[in-house]
Amino acid sequence: MVISEENIKRLRTIFNLNIYEVKIWTALLSKGVDTAGGLSEITNVPRSRAYDVLESLEKRGFIIMKLGRPIKYLAVEPNEIIKRAKKNHEEKAKREVKALEEVRNTEIFTELDLLFKQGINHIDPNSIAGTFKGRRAIYDQIQSLISNAEKSVLIATTSEGLVRKFDNFKNEFKKSKANIKILAPLITKEAKEAAKELKEFVTIKDYDPKSRFIIVDNSDLLFITNSETHESAEIAIWSKTPLFSQTLSYLVESSIKK
Repeated sequence: MVISEENIKRLRTIFNLNIYEVKIWTALLSKGVDTAGGLSEITNVPRSRAYDVLESLEKRGFIIMKLGRPIKYLAVEPNEIIKRAKKNHEEKAKREVKALEEVRNTEIFTELDLLFKQGINHIDPNSIAGTFKGRRAIYDQIQSLISNAEKSVLIATTSEGLVRKFDNFKNEFKKSKANIKILAPLITKEAKEAAKELKEFVTIKDYDPKSRFIIVDNSDLLFITNSETHESAEIAIWSKTPLFSQTLSYLVESSIKK
């Protein structure tokens, strides 16, 4: 069985492997057991590189070196590799989170915080605005806005967007002390199920706003590109404009009541 180029790219991304590592690993999976020379011939990976690649894969738990001569390598069951990779990612994440929390108590963090506060004092609050590209960056900003909301959050989205909001922000909705309202057309089974789950924490209105935006505390406004483009190409514009936010919120609420 030959792995397609598309799947090779996906494996490289998922497991953080280089092209040689993916080729030799998948070749060994198909063979079960083989030597460095044999794998080099199958994959067209230079023999001089094959030994380094096999050593790297062995250290990461993807393969096992078989005892005896000539030296051969055994493939590890993919399900076991998933378990190991998951465990390694979780342990790494815990270490990084701990390190970030410890930074809060350091002198350098105090200096950074002071620099920010001094800098923000020179900015006109009505001129604060920025753009975010890619769904991950946009969602990070949405999470921040919801978490810091004090009074109200108004979200206008699509059916698909409602499902994504449920998947990504359910905990934020649950913890928020603000009054949260979501406007979205409930035209799909998934959207209706998400709305049913979210009604415990937020107000859901079956309404098509024909645009995507979020208004927080009638001050922060986040506009998101309306077309369903690839998530990496999505763009959002954020601004702190109390007057415009209040006006837009009023117009939307008035439209719903009609």
